[in-house]
Amino acid sequence: QVQLVESGGGLVQPGGSLTLSCEASENLFDFNDMGWYRQAAGNQREVVAVIDVGGRTTYGDSVKGRFTIYRDNLSNTLYLRMNSLKTEDTAVYYCNARSFSRNSWGQGTQVTVSS
Repeated sequence: QVQLVESGGGLVQPGGSLTLSCEASENLFDFNDMGWYRQAAGNQREVVAVIDVGGRTTYGDSVKGRFTIYRDNLSNTLYLRMNSLKTEDTAVYYCNARSFSRNSWGQGTQVTVSS
């Protein structure tokens, strides 16, 4: 089972920026796609951004134009750059890696947007 370790969460003021990292224990090309999901208190987990093996990206409607997902294949690391953060972005953010036979999750990292 792949190990996914997220980092970079924390407390930030509205309008600020954060970059989340997810280091995988395997080559990123082992997965059809990788993504970031989030879950706010009392809500269901929702997709934030996904990048496939070809580099194509998709974003949740609420983050389009503010967040960017990208990957560094040499370091086996997935990133999420978050700009113009809003209080409603507060959630636990999870890294995900999917292949035909596996669907793996990291432990999550808390992002809190508050003044």
